[in-house]
Amino acid sequence: MLNESVKVNIKKHAAALFSKVEAYRVHLHQHPELSYEEFKTADFVAQQLSVLGIEFEKGIAGTGVVAIIRGDHHAENQSCVGLRADLDALPIQEENEVDYASKNPGVMHACGHDVHTSILLGTAEILYSLRNELPAPVKLIFQPGEEKNPGGASLMIEAGVLQNPPVKSMFGLHVFPEMEVGNVGFREGLYMASCDEIYMTIHGKGGHGAMPHQCVDPILIGAHLVTSLQQIVSRSCDPKIPCVLSFGVFEGLGATNVIPSTVKLQGTFRTMDEPWRATALELIQKQAELIAASFGGSVDVEISKGYPFLENDPATTAELRQKAIDFFGKEHVEALPIRLTAEDFAFYSQRVPVCFFRLGVRNEQKGITFGVHHPKFDIDSEALLIGMQAMCLAAF
Repeated sequence: MLNESVKVNIKKHAAALFSKVEAYRVHLHQHPELSYEEFKTADFVAQQLSVLGIEFEKGIAGTGVVAIIRGDHHAENQSCVGLRADLDALPIQEENEVDYASKNPGVMHACGHDVHTSILLGTAEILYSLRNELPAPVKLIFQPGEEKNPGGASLMIEAGVLQNPPVKSMFGLHVFPEMEVGNVGFREGLYMASCDEIYMTIHGKGGHGAMPHQCVDPILIGAHLVTSLQQIVSRSCDPKIPCVLSFGVFEGLGATNVIPSTVKLQGTFRTMDEPWRATALELIQKQAELIAASFGGSVDVEISKGYPFLENDPATTAELRQKAIDFFGKEHVEALPIRLTAEDFAFYSQRVPVCFFRLGVRNEQKGITFGVHHPKFDIDSEALLIGMQAMCLAAF
C-alpha cells in the first residue's frame, strides 16, 4: 500500500489541478480530430508537456506522443510503468447544447478520449512533482487511432513504444457511462473481446420481381447467410467461449418489383479465444461461399482483422484494485463483468502485464446518462479528479 504522505500529495495536487485539467478537456472536446489525423491534438499535448518540462517525443506512429518521467534515482534504461491515453474522436455530429461542444462539424469526442488525454496530462504534472518518490520511471503514451483498424496501439508497439526504456506493466482507463461518477471498476483476467469486421458482396442475377425463376436472387442468398452463419456460433463454438456474430448492414438496392444483382452485408465477429477466432473466420468465409453457390450465386468475403481480446493481468489488476479500495473506499470500487466490446489496448495486453479499468462518469441528476458513441454523450467533470488520482495510484 501507499504511504500516507504519497496519498496526501496525490489528493492535494489533483485538487489543485482540477480546474486546469477541466480546461484541457474543454479545449480538446471543442477541437476533436479523427483517427490518425490528430495533428493539432498531438501539438496541444506536446505544448503542455513542454511547459511542464517533461521530456517527450512527437510523431510516433504518425501522431503519437511519448513522454518519460524519471526521478534522480532512476537509471537511464530502467524498466518503467506505462500509462496510456488515446487521442482520436469519432465521425459523429454532436447534439449537446453546451458551450464546450465540438467546433468541428461531424466530429465529436463521443467516446471520452478527450477525458483520457486530459487526465493523463494532469497525471503527468502530479507525477513530475513527485518524481523522486516514484518507485520506477513512468512512460506516458498518448496514442492515435484507437477507434479505427489496425488500431493505434499496434502501430505504437511496432514503433517501439514498449522499449527504450522497457515497459514492465501498463495501465489504461476508459470512461464508463453506466457507472456513477466517483466510482472505478476492475476485472481480473478476460475482460473484452477481439473484434473483426466482415464485408460481403453477394453476386446474383437481377431481374423482374414477378419472374424470380429467371433471376439469381442475392437478397434471398443474403437472408440465408444472415441466419445460417449464426449456427457457427450456436453449434461450432464451445459454449464456454464468449462469442457473437452480428450483421449491421444489409443493402440490396432493388425496388418493390426489382430484384437487384448485388447485395452487401457487413458485420462484426467477436470472441475471447484466439484459436477459435481463427477457426470461426475460416468457417464464415467457407460457409458463405458454399451457401451462395448453392443458390447459383457467388460472394466476395473480405475480413478485416481487428483487435485481439483484452486480458487483464490478475496480479497487476488485483494490486491496483486494492490501492483503489484503500484510497477511494470499498464502496467506490466496483467489479466489472465481461464485455464483448473491443479496445485496442488489447494489443498491449498481449505483450506486457496490463490493467485496463473503468472510470464512472454518470450523473442522473445532471442528465448525464448517454452512452459512448452517442451524439449526446457527456461526463460529470468530477471524473477528471478521480481519473487523475487513479492513474497516479497505478504509477506507484
